[in-house]
Amino acid sequence: MSPGGAGCSNGLLLTVGWLLLAGLQSACGTNVTAAQDPGLAHEGEGEGENEGEEEAESESEAENEAQSVPEEDVSNTTVVKEVEFGMCTVTCGVGIREVILTNGCPGGESKCIVRVEECRGPVDCGWGRPVSESLESVRLACIHTSPVNRFKYIWKLLRPDQQPIILANDSAVLEVRREVHPLVFECITLDNNEIIASVKFTVYTTSELQMKRSSRPDTDAVLVFVLTIGVIICIFVIFILIFIIINWGAVKSFWGEKASTTEIQSELSSTRYKDSTSLDQSPTEIPGNEDDALSEWNE
Repeated sequence: MSPGGAGCSNGLLLTVGWLLLAGLQSACGTNVTAAQDPGLAHEGEGEGENEGEEEAESESEAENEAQSVPEEDVSNTTVVKEVEFGMCTVTCGVGIREVILTNGCPGGESKCIVRVEECRGPVDCGWGRPVSESLESVRLACIHTSPVNRFKYIWKLLRPDQQPIILANDSAVLEVRREVHPLVFECITLDNNEIIASVKFTVYTTSELQMKRSSRPDTDAVLVFVLTIGVIICIFVIFILIFIIINWGAVKSFWGEKASTTEIQSELSSTRYKDSTSLDQSPTEIPGNEDDALSEWNE
C-alpha cells in the first residue's frame, strides 16, 4: 500500500471510533433517563391525581355552594311568608307599625310582635288641628315620630298671591300669637332632604274664635241627659231579664194560675149565658103545659 492510502484509512478508523463512542454515550444517557423516568412518572401521575382531586373538590364545593344558596333563599322566603305587618298608625306622613311573627313564637302563641318599624303614607296631610289654643296664642306641631331631632322642619307663612315667608323656627312645635287677620302656616318635614310630610294650619283671630265657639249649639247637656236615660233603661231591662231567668219556676206558675183563672172566668160567663137563655125560654113553655092540663080536665 501507498503511504497516502494508509493515512486515509487511519482517518476513517478514527472517525468510526468517535462515532461509536458517541453512540454508546447516547445509549447510556437514554438508559439513565429511562431508569429515572418511572419515579418521575409516578410523581407526575401523583401530581396529576392530586390536581384532579383538588379540581373535583373545588367543583363539589361549588355545587354545594350553588345548592346552599337556593336553600338559603327558600328559607328566607319561608321566613318572609311567616311575617305579617300591622296597620300603620297614620294615614299620611310618617308613622310606625308592628311586625308580627305568625310561626315560631315562644310559649306556643299563634302570633307575637317581633319589632316596631317605621311606615310612611302620602306626603300631603291636608289641614291639621292645633295642639293647644287659647284666645291669645296657638301651638302648632309638625308631623314627626320619635326621636324628634331626627327630622328637619321648615315652617312657612303662606300669603295669597305671594311667595311664602320661611320662618326662622326649625323645631317641631311653633307657638303663634293671634293677629288682626287670620294666618295660614305650613310645616314641611324632611328626612335626608326628602319631604316625607306637609301639613297646613289656619290661625283665626280672637273675634273669629269667639264667634265659632258661640255659634256651636249647646247640646252637651241634652246629650248627657239622653245618654243617662238610655243607660238607666238598659240596666233596668237587664235586671228584669235576670230576675225572670233566676225565678223562672215562680214566673211560670204565676202565669199558669193567671191562665187558669181566666179559663174559670170564661166558663162561668158561659154558664151564666146558658142560664139566662134557659130562663128566657121557660115562660113560653109554661102556657103550653097549662093548656094541656085544662084539656085533660075537660075530658
